[in-house]
Amino acid sequence: MTHANGESRFPPLPALAELTRPALSWENGAPHSQAFEDVYFSRQDGRAETEHVFLDANRLPERFAAWQAPRAFVIGETGFGTGLNMLCAWACFERHAPPGARLHLVSTEKYPLARESLARALSAWPALADYARTLCQQWPDAVAGVHRLLLGPRVTLDLHFGDTTERLSLLDGKVDAWFLDGFAPSKNPQMWQPDLFSAMATRSRPGATFATFTCAGVVKRGLKAAGFSWQKVPGFGRKREMLAGHIDTPPDDTRRQSTPWFTPPAAKPARHVVVIGAGIAGASVAAALARRGVTVTVVEKTAPAAGGSGNRQGALYVKLAADTNNQSRFYLAGLMYSRRLLDALDPEHRLWQPSGVVQLALSEKEAARQRRFGEHHPLPDELVRGLDHTALNREAGVEIAAAQGLFYPQAGWVRPAALCEHLLAQPGITLTLGEVSTLERDEDGDGWRVALADGTAISADQVVIASAQLANRFAQTQALPLQPVRGQVSEIPLPDGVTGPERVVCAGGYAPPALDGVLTVGASFVPDCAEDDLCPRDHTHNLAELEHMLPALSRALVEAGAELRPEQMHGRAAIRAASPDKTPYAGPVPNAAAWREDYAALGKDASQTFTTAGKHHAGLWVSAAHGSRGFSSAPLCAEVIASHLCDEPLPLEAPLADHLHPGRRLIRALSRSAN
Repeated sequence: MTHANGESRFPPLPALAELTRPALSWENGAPHSQAFEDVYFSRQDGRAETEHVFLDANRLPERFAAWQAPRAFVIGETGFGTGLNMLCAWACFERHAPPGARLHLVSTEKYPLARESLARALSAWPALADYARTLCQQWPDAVAGVHRLLLGPRVTLDLHFGDTTERLSLLDGKVDAWFLDGFAPSKNPQMWQPDLFSAMATRSRPGATFATFTCAGVVKRGLKAAGFSWQKVPGFGRKREMLAGHIDTPPDDTRRQSTPWFTPPAAKPARHVVVIGAGIAGASVAAALARRGVTVTVVEKTAPAAGGSGNRQGALYVKLAADTNNQSRFYLAGLMYSRRLLDALDPEHRLWQPSGVVQLALSEKEAARQRRFGEHHPLPDELVRGLDHTALNREAGVEIAAAQGLFYPQAGWVRPAALCEHLLAQPGITLTLGEVSTLERDEDGDGWRVALADGTAISADQVVIASAQLANRFAQTQALPLQPVRGQVSEIPLPDGVTGPERVVCAGGYAPPALDGVLTVGASFVPDCAEDDLCPRDHTHNLAELEHMLPALSRALVEAGAELRPEQMHGRAAIRAASPDKTPYAGPVPNAAAWREDYAALGKDASQTFTTAGKHHAGLWVSAAHGSRGFSSAPLCAEVIASHLCDEPLPLEAPLADHLHPGRRLIRALSRSAN
């Protein structure tokens, strides 16, 4: 066993970089891989082959028809390719599964097709046109990591871009049926290795099945060594035989032996969940759970988006570190997920605008940081690219005061209150106005009693705390360090003849395109301050930031007689919450007293080993500390929590889920006390 303060047993996370697109040739409308010299699907009848090899050999029609479990049925696939297998599984699920069933698809891909190639390949199957259109609309950029796509109310697809074995070794979730696909072992020997079969076995549920088109000896030996039973069954078309089988007792997952505190609590069926807080964090959790059929009661003291989520406009953006770290990996995944979610929720752009964000370098230090970022992160131009002064002016639509900057085409701005209200309007969600005074386990210890200040109480199976800077005011969450941060925005009605930026422009502050003739500028940043009255000093700060970012616009406002006296300006102040490491908390609430006792030796001997899994307050979760980037972080954090509650694969690699764990600061404090 490795030391408790050592590295977990996960492979290293990859750099944030664009993956290689496959070189293709086309034969009779079917794509052919030039690198592997193999076809993506059978020229004879690709869909019929998929149904025979993967659907029928895994007995999916009858398993779907009989599925009554509260969790989703999970299919894992090695090699997404054109997506034909996954779309056929989705169509089969729609035909056979009962109304309350859900399907979760997990697929790896090292060489993602371009969107145009994907659409071209799938156009060969007109019966799958609706499924293909939905997939192509949400198709992500070719960046290593996990990309969650909400294909429908009951169907989720997680695309794990990267090497298949690496991806399965980082997967946090269990699989019911495997599509063991990929190019033939003779063409792609690098994939068909013992580590692949071992990762499959450890990620399997008891009784999980598999099917594959090949009968190669390396596959039979690898499956057997990993614990799978296999048999030869009739193949498709001219292929006489193929393999199918199952695994009765998967091996234990030992990846967190060196970090046992991050071991997730066992999943319990969630019928009714109380969410405390109706800002973007709480509304996102409520919507994610309601989409899964969970009944949700949201408790909010005043009104939805009354706190930090209630400004006129909010920026959907990220600021990534020059050197890749887990925080940047998470925020980039969060930005891409939020963009896909907003596209699906509101394609008419009533709740948000995909304007893009221009991030200025207004000092040589920031310019050097951005140059280092570009050198270390060869990301797709569709996601982020560096611009010079001329290009910045063109994108922003106004004169900017920077020689260089970064442009995020997929970023933009949202209407926070309208978005929260839209999320809370989903079926299955009830909003209750009131202040939560205490949280207590119910008498039988199987649920929670949420007591309100007016003397009433709500019973729930599980509770999610999403109340920003107030999230640690409960007895169970007091150990979570949270810093209140005051932020004030200034609102400037634009005089005739003056226009604001066409993109969100940010540096020390931000300025989105004007909404209803009003330019919003902000926000001030005052740590350890929980006062939300408007302050002229903060208006002065915001005006200075505007002049620093957009001097020509600032001059035009003065010359046109805009109201810029801080004492007379309108705006809004709210309190955000931050963690010490500026990463959100998203996960189960640790039992701090138990952690301090179980892992006390960390404070005496940092080389101590531990075997005790982290104890948590059963059924209590938190999504908080989203700071000023909540629109990029909260929706993905909601998926993390909902996936935990509903026993689904997580939308992030396991090390990133651990990076979000609310108990991480407890372990850090204990480890530091040893020094």
